[in-house]
Amino acid sequence: MKPKQVVVVVSFLLPLLAFLSDGAPERVLDVSLNPLEVYRNYYILPVITGPEGGGLKLAKTGHSECPLTVLQDKSEVNNGRSVKFTIPAGNTSIIRIGTTLDIKFVNKPECAKSGKWGLLYDPEIYRFCVVIDGPDSTFQIQKHRAGYKLMSCNSRTCYDIGRFDAENGESGRRLTTNAAEPFEIVFVRALVDDFEDNKVIKSVV
Repeated sequence: MKPKQVVVVVSFLLPLLAFLSDGAPERVLDVSLNPLEVYRNYYILPVITGPEGGGLKLAKTGHSECPLTVLQDKSEVNNGRSVKFTIPAGNTSIIRIGTTLDIKFVNKPECAKSGKWGLLYDPEIYRFCVVIDGPDSTFQIQKHRAGYKLMSCNSRTCYDIGRFDAENGESGRRLTTNAAEPFEIVFVRALVDDFEDNKVIKSVV
């Protein structure tokens, strides 16, 4: 039996369902229209399933002996590795539009010290790429078209996270800054632990 794919039908619902409190930015929602929570695990998937590809995984790039680079899987039936969001300030558990976040993979390779996301410049492709076990970076979630986008922010500015196909045999598209356009995404609550890339999850909603 062919694995079920996540069907996203949120393009017209997101603007109608804003979780507001005292004028604060709206809460970020998953595809089931539930607010994201810091103690749950989520898959990050493209808004449109099919040719847009699947979830996120780790791969070896360059001369690395450990899979540290974050890629989007080319196969739409793979939900990839789940992530967990934390708020560095630690004074709230509510994830809103623009909240400063740390992102990490729930399960990391044994060769990596941490599953936490960061940005690292790759001189071979002239771009900052999302990696684990790299420099500390923080992120935020913003509304984008029918779904959301990720941004990486420093003290001066924020950069959209998009996708870049290195076209050098890699089995997916890297997540990078200065891409042609932001990676339009949604969040799906992960109901099971995932321990390997390319794992096919038959049902996540």
